[in-house]
Amino acid sequence: MWDHFDLLAPIYELVIRPRKPEKLLSLMKMDPASQILDVGGGTGRISQFFAAAGYRVVVADISQRMLTKALEKDGLAAVCAPSEQMPFQDETFCCTIMVDAFHHVADQKQTALELWRLLKPGGRLIIEEPDPRLVAVKLVALAEKLALMRSHFSSPEKIGGYFHFPSARVTVQAEEPNAFIIVDKA
Repeated sequence: MWDHFDLLAPIYELVIRPRKPEKLLSLMKMDPASQILDVGGGTGRISQFFAAAGYRVVVADISQRMLTKALEKDGLAAVCAPSEQMPFQDETFCCTIMVDAFHHVADQKQTALELWRLLKPGGRLIIEEPDPRLVAVKLVALAEKLALMRSHFSSPEKIGGYFHFPSARVTVQAEEPNAFIIVDKA
């Protein structure tokens, strides 16, 4: 299958500029020695800031070319794997993040199950996604469909609904144009 991100890897951070993840850092509430999994983390454009703050970070993505760019950054480890089937043992990570990538996965429900499986008790999962109820995001979704990307934008409530486990506490915070779906594992 043709991968848009393999093609975009050399110029990705020129088009989608790295930005400091202050909001994510404020939501994480994790010890800096914690191990973080960045699913769909591509070039490590967000994870590089966590590594610089002392976190141990693993970037997971299906695009080998994006991961090659991630490995050029200090402090990042990388694994090439689909979000639906990650090569880690149960309850490996204190914190898992997924920034602007959930709409790109092939199977959102299976991805949610996998993200939950990898999270340690007491851990936190943060999914940052564009909110498809906004007109600007609808235009992005249309552009991605026209580019033949497999994108499927879901509402924050639908994403949160995938985590209907007894020990899950789900909260949603809107910060246009994005929403943060925060899942705590008791």
